[in-house]
Amino acid sequence: LATSSLGKSAGGIAVIIAMAAVIGECLTVSGGAERVVDALLKLWGERRASIALALAGFILAIPVFFDTVFLLLLPVARVLAQRTGKDYMFYVLALCAGGVIAHSSVPPTPGPLLVAEQLGLSLAVAIGGGVVCGLIPAVVGVMIARWVSGRVSVPQPEFLAPDEGRAATMPSLMASFAPVLLPLLMIGGVSAAQLATENLPDWLSVVGDKHVALGAGMIAALLLAMRSVAGQGQTLHGLLGRPLEMAGPIILITAAGGAFGAMLRAAGIGEAVASMAQGSSLNFVLLGWLVAAVLKAAQGSSTVAMITSTGILAAAAGDMGWGVNPIWVFLAIGYGSLALSWANDSGFWLVSRLCGWDEKTTLKTWTVVLSSISVTGLLIVLVASTVI
Repeated sequence: LATSSLGKSAGGIAVIIAMAAVIGECLTVSGGAERVVDALLKLWGERRASIALALAGFILAIPVFFDTVFLLLLPVARVLAQRTGKDYMFYVLALCAGGVIAHSSVPPTPGPLLVAEQLGLSLAVAIGGGVVCGLIPAVVGVMIARWVSGRVSVPQPEFLAPDEGRAATMPSLMASFAPVLLPLLMIGGVSAAQLATENLPDWLSVVGDKHVALGAGMIAALLLAMRSVAGQGQTLHGLLGRPLEMAGPIILITAAGGAFGAMLRAAGIGEAVASMAQGSSLNFVLLGWLVAAVLKAAQGSSTVAMITSTGILAAAAGDMGWGVNPIWVFLAIGYGSLALSWANDSGFWLVSRLCGWDEKTTLKTWTVVLSSISVTGLLIVLVASTVI
């Protein structure tokens, strides 16, 4: 059972995760990610730089893993703090707020991707729901980041001067957005066409396939990167090597989470949860958030928390169904996986060490911001699942 579940989980996500990793690496190498950030900063201005950073973190975390987004945007937060002479902690927490929301609720990030697969949600619905419902938690996260940074005092670090010649080598804004927007437009466009008519041409269905769409985004990203590094001795093999090497362990860990969920179902945990609530109606939105939050606090990984929670809830639901649209269960699990991030979470240490904060400071800042986003997301999903 464990082996077959591992293979089934990997089969549903491996190719997509690998292509998303390539897109992220190419955006970084080419300078496309920096171009997106610069454009957002120009649009919002330095006075609203926190909003720009949160938005950049959200956009870039759709195809890129959170640790990569954080490493990518941290220099931008440092430059902004250098220019203003203040608010370094605020800028860091703002970019974290945007990044973690996409990481937990917008495919093709591994956790949301596998949860959507197990719940039978189309990629278009999962992406659309994650983006739309993530707006208010992102705003709340930025507000809490401002509140927290005003109450936790840390020394303003010294920074190196920014590279003024870097902007001249960056690609255009349109080319930089293409690897991210192209798959979203292909999947979303075909999904919209399916709502308008039941008889779609076969070729249009192929265009909207998630593998085809992500493949188109990957090709656009590779072309962008190859053009940017032309003359530097960089090869296609070199561009593909690092992201695929990085994607391998992520695929295995995510697939193992799926196998773990299957083993929990086989062990009867879902049925035990259902029997405990016998005679009362289960609210799978609230239950999904609670189970994910407990698992997150217990073992630290948001991805494992999401995948395992889905397995437990699927067994508890059984033949009686969810009682609500599965998109709300999907989002509740994602937001639950953000609660109570502490010392067993790799993201906790990534932020702590790179920002020079001690554990107590990180608990007062990073943990508080993520938990506030988690609770806000739950409230939004509970209201939305009741109204819609």
